Amino acid sequence: MSRSFCYLLLAPLLGCCLIASGAPLDEPLKPLPAVPEQNPLQVELGRRLFNEPRLSVNNSLSCASCHRLEIGGADDKALSTGFKGDPLTINTPSVFNASLNFRQFWNGRADSLETQAHEVVQSPSEMGSHWEHVVQMLSADPDYKSAFTKAYPDGVTMNNVQSALATYERTLISANSRFDQYLSGDTDILTTDEKYGYQRFKDYGCIACHQGVNIGGNMFQKFGVMGDYFQARGNPTEADLGRYLVTKAEEDRNVFKVPSLRNVAVTAPYFHDGSAKTLEEAVDVMFKFQLGRVPSDKDKDLIIKFLKTLTGEWGGKPL
Repeated sequence: MSRSFCYLLLAPLLGCCLIASGAPLDEPLKPLPAVPEQNPLQVELGRRLFNEPRLSVNNSLSCASCHRLEIGGADDKALSTGFKGDPLTINTPSVFNASLNFRQFWNGRADSLETQAHEVVQSPSEMGSHWEHVVQMLSADPDYKSAFTKAYPDGVTMNNVQSALATYERTLISANSRFDQYLSGDTDILTTDEKYGYQRFKDYGCIACHQGVNIGGNMFQKFGVMGDYFQARGNPTEADLGRYLVTKAEEDRNVFKVPSLRNVAVTAPYFHDGSAKTLEEAVDVMFKFQLGRVPSDKDKDLIIKFLKTLTGEWGGKPL
C-alpha cells in the first residue's frame, strides 16, 4: 500500500500525530512557483498599460482601477463599476496568481490572459473601447511608441498590447505566504490551531475543489451542490447562469470556475455576486450549499485561521 494512500485513509485519525510532528507528508497542496523569467522590457510596458486609463474609451478606467494591487489584486466592492460608472454584473476576481488558473473569468470563457485582456478592453460595460482606437492612441504617444519598438519588433499592435499586459500579469505572484513557508519546510511557522485548521479543511472535503498550486482555479463546479443557493439568495441575474452562458449546456447552469483561495482573507466580498461580506459568512455558505454539513464552531474557527495563512506578499510586503 502506497504511503500517500495510507495517508488519505488514516489522516482523519492521525491528524493529531501529524500536527504534532509538523512535517508535511505528500501534501496535496504545493507552494507557489517562482515568477517565470520574462522579457523585462515587456514587463515594464505591461505595467504601464495595466495602469493606463486611456485603454478605456473615455480615459476613465484602467486595469488597476478594479484590480488594486495594494488590497489584494481586486477591489472592495461587490460589483465594480465600468467606464460609465454603472455597476458590472459580476464580482472582480484578484489578478494575483491569475496566470495559474486554467481559465479566466468566473465562467471560464477565456483560455488565456491575452484573451481576457482582449475581452475586457472592448467590453461595452467595462472599458467600452475598441482595438483600433487603442492602437492609434498608443502609436500617437512617442513614449509608448518607443517602448513598444524596443519590446516588440513590430511595434504597437493589438496582439502586442495584449501580450505586454499578460506578461506583466504573469509576474503578479503573491509568494511567501506563511502556508507556503510551511509547505517548503518551515513547519514551525504555523500555530497548532492553524495546522489543525488545515487538517479540518482536508477532512471536511474543502480540498476536493480548492486544490492544486493555486488552491482553486483548476476546475469548474456547480454553485449549490447540496442546496439551491440562488433560490435562497433570491433576485436571480443572468450572471448567475455561469458557464451556461458560454456553452448553453444545461449541465453548466450555475457552474463557475472554482476561485483560488490564495489571499482570500484580504479579498472580500466573496463569490461571483459579491454577496458574502466576510470570510466567516463565505465559509458558512460553502458548508451549507457545497458540502451539506454543519461544522462545529471550533472547526469553523480553525478553518478560518488556516485560510488566513494563505495571504502572500507583493513588493516584499504582506498583502
